[in-house]
Amino acid sequence: MSHSAAGHPGEQPLVSTRFLVRVTATIAVLALLTVAISIAGRWFGRHISLAGNTESNAGITLTIGRDTIALPANTIRFPSERHDGAAERVDLYLTWPELHGYSKQTRQRFDDIAQSSGLIFLQITQGTMSRDMSGRLEPIYSHLMDGASEPFAHGLTLLRLRADAGYNGEVLLTAPREGRADYVVRCVLPSSAEMATSGDCQRDIKVGKDLSVLYRFSSRHLADWDHIDAAIRTFVETRLVSRSATLR
Repeated sequence: MSHSAAGHPGEQPLVSTRFLVRVTATIAVLALLTVAISIAGRWFGRHISLAGNTESNAGITLTIGRDTIALPANTIRFPSERHDGAAERVDLYLTWPELHGYSKQTRQRFDDIAQSSGLIFLQITQGTMSRDMSGRLEPIYSHLMDGASEPFAHGLTLLRLRADAGYNGEVLLTAPREGRADYVVRCVLPSSAEMATSGDCQRDIKVGKDLSVLYRFSSRHLADWDHIDAAIRTFVETRLVSRSATLR
């Protein structure tokens, strides 16, 4: 009497059709997941690398107090500030010495903290004080000195500020300027050049009708203090928009 193959367990196929279908389906799903992860990874990697930055140089027009200023979007640090209209402040970051915003060519200075000393950070607000930092030297800072002045590099003089006045570790660096108030900048000087950060020094100036421009830069650039000050003022002044122009 003959017996069908199905009647002998030992003659069953080693791999069932159902198992092959499951394996094939699993491989297909894994392949699709791999492609999806690759695409998402590229998107997410770019999103992380931009970290809120933009390469767009589209103009953004902001009114701060009595002044209106037009700025390229890629110079504005925070996405929430990249809009036209009234604003209390705007935060900028610029390459030094080019004074350019974020771009593919300069992205390393923005993305790599080790290279961030190549940036200058600005905060533009409506002025709340009648004097800028230079104007505060005599009426305020001169009463907060700790010891005598000391000669410093790059034509600057160092004045230490009292820790009990809230300036722990800070110094003032000043320099005379012909026909103008003395240059004044506050710094926390690092113990070595390698310890310098992107914001060791800060200074504020008055621009326009009543804008206060606070800018921060690395102590590595103190040799360029006069060039930086002039460049920041020019950068802001040349981007001010007259009231009549905005009404056209």
